[in-house]
Amino acid sequence: MINNMEKKWWKESVVYQIYPKSFKDSNGDGVGDIRGIIQKLDYLKELGVNVLWISPMLESPQDDNGYDISDYRRIYKEYGTMEDYEELLSEAHKRDIRILMDLVVNHTSDEHNWFIESRKSKDNPYRDYYIWKDPVNGKEPNNWGGAFGGSAWEYDPQTQMYYLHLFSKKQPDLNWENEKVRQEVYDMMTFWCEKGIDGFRMDVISMISKDQTFPDGEMNNSLYGDFGPYCVHGPRVHEFLQEMNREVLSRYDIMTVGETSGVTIEEAQKYAGEAGKELNMVFQFEHVDNGSGDYGKWTTEKYDFKEFKRIMIKWQEELQGKAWNSLFLGNHDQPRSVSRFGNDNPAYRETSAKMLATCLHMMQGTPYVYQGEELGMTNVYFDKLEDYRDIESINFFTELTEAGLMTPEYMMKCLMLRSRDNARTPMQWDDSAQAGFTDGESWIKVNPNYKEINAAQQLEDPNSIFHYYQKLIRLRKEKDIIVYGEFEPLYRDDEQIFAYIRRQEQEKLLTVCNFSDKNAEMEIPEEFKGAECLITNLDRTVFEGKIVLKPYEAFVLYKK
Repeated sequence: MINNMEKKWWKESVVYQIYPKSFKDSNGDGVGDIRGIIQKLDYLKELGVNVLWISPMLESPQDDNGYDISDYRRIYKEYGTMEDYEELLSEAHKRDIRILMDLVVNHTSDEHNWFIESRKSKDNPYRDYYIWKDPVNGKEPNNWGGAFGGSAWEYDPQTQMYYLHLFSKKQPDLNWENEKVRQEVYDMMTFWCEKGIDGFRMDVISMISKDQTFPDGEMNNSLYGDFGPYCVHGPRVHEFLQEMNREVLSRYDIMTVGETSGVTIEEAQKYAGEAGKELNMVFQFEHVDNGSGDYGKWTTEKYDFKEFKRIMIKWQEELQGKAWNSLFLGNHDQPRSVSRFGNDNPAYRETSAKMLATCLHMMQGTPYVYQGEELGMTNVYFDKLEDYRDIESINFFTELTEAGLMTPEYMMKCLMLRSRDNARTPMQWDDSAQAGFTDGESWIKVNPNYKEINAAQQLEDPNSIFHYYQKLIRLRKEKDIIVYGEFEPLYRDDEQIFAYIRRQEQEKLLTVCNFSDKNAEMEIPEEFKGAECLITNLDRTVFEGKIVLKPYEAFVLYKK
């Protein structure tokens, strides 16, 4: 067993996620691009992050904003050229910032050359690159529904067979059982590693192995069967990842994180165990799936704080010494974290955004900051369907309202709270038109609150959310205990407070966060008497005995 405290650069890093389409547009066409990212590298350097995970930038018809790749070795033309990408790598590296590429290999676009060939005939050399099945009783091979609504099977009249697509019908799944497919993927990954990238975030990587019997799934209140038990953490997933590790990953000093929805603690230890045979860490989604209703995430219910805290603590405690955590509250698939877990009402937005950041960044694991989170950007709350661009939101609106399961009015409310577009509105750089994102017309509307919430204003204000994040990130670099210290929870059952201690040899840290809009009482543990306050979001000066926390208050005490 390797000691959990084995030091690694990726454990000590803070990752910043860029959604390129919405980050910064350099040429006025309303779509973010690579040159726009290059322009903002100094901003990211100032924030202090040292790894950028950039959502896919490869050639794509953009059915799912780039998660449908048609050529793995070309840059998407609206984002720029390979020369631009190489310049981005070089400029980032000059600033000691590493780049993670988004690897999408569960599926390709239906416009990828492999699929164009595959659908031509049953004996085409590429046929077996994808999953084709004959009709059963003139219908789909089984009852599976796709993650974006509708059936997971699409009929192709040319060869009178169905192909599997767990996501959009324009995203056919690759057949990982085929050794040639795996080799193609590893060759492509090697191509990018040789270009000098620093690692991969692996999209839905837990889905690459499917149960080859393809049984019907349970209906679970849905119009279609659930493919989860047969496609998520499938029978050969660990074998494939170990092969990928041998063939590619182990040959480079890179960071890997797998998107593994539905992952259990036991599975996570296999994917990201300290022995390092597969990946460095995984994304689990248990904490952000909290508060789902009968129709998955389409609900107006608020999350349950106690449950959220229980889940966060569980992952801290049970992976300790066994595998490494990824820490996040938001990404391109989630609503804005301050709107969901904090309070985006102007009275509390800043305080609660700082509180959430405190809670997350003091835990054990690698923190991820989603673009705009460091400014406290909020949900956009579009009230018209035509303002949405996200394929998942539009498809489910149609499917759930037409089936009579939800009224259009209620479903709009669900979208306002839960749509992925909340995270995809343009980055708010300043208070000029289009929030300084573009000189043209943006591909999706800018959040109207950009005049109050933007980077230019926060860079000027020493008390801003941006400067608070900057301080949190700096503390992480200064104090080893924040990265490697052991985790010990306090107040497990409290309805408002999330508090925990971190310990490393003689050093200890206490993090206290009030997740509610009410005052909360607590007792500071005796062992922190006379401790130094590293950071606080509400200028508190007294940290001893019984104290009353204000709404969304947070602080961190340190004692040596």
